[in-house]
Amino acid sequence: MSDRILIRTAEPVDVPAIAELHGRVFGPGRYARSAYRVREGRRDGNPLSDFCHVAVRGNRLVAAITLSEVKIGGEPGALLLGPIAVDPEFAGQGLGGQLIAEGLADARAAGKSLVILVGDEPYYGRYGFKCVPAGQITLPGPVNPKRLLAHPLTDGALAAARGLVTSAL
Repeated sequence: MSDRILIRTAEPVDVPAIAELHGRVFGPGRYARSAYRVREGRRDGNPLSDFCHVAVRGNRLVAAITLSEVKIGGEPGALLLGPIAVDPEFAGQGLGGQLIAEGLADARAAGKSLVILVGDEPYYGRYGFKCVPAGQITLPGPVNPKRLLAHPLTDGALAAARGLVTSAL
């Protein structure tokens, strides 16, 4: 097996390995997370978008990032990042950051306006995420408002985003 880690766009064939990785990293409580609840609302049932990426070493999937197309207050153009998972054996090697950078670059190139997530600002702040003003954007299910973060990809995108996050598909 090659020691080289390749980052590429996620493909439908990756879905079982991504689900298995999520299970190992997050356990059964993962389904209560807001990102899962938003994706449950997809009419097509596809858990992947063109913005999802994986890191593979040989035939082994070692990290994955999911970015789902969402509407905020009924307006399209945003993405919800999450979850991002790295196999514990590969933690601390920068794979999470590389996947975030790939996803943000693709989102910007595609003309998306905003990427949101639920996470820790000390970690995600280094990638340009900052706290959303309390009550401005809401997610289904309970979310600590201090953990709702956004990365505007266009000028004024965060100020313009208001309302409930729902699946865009």
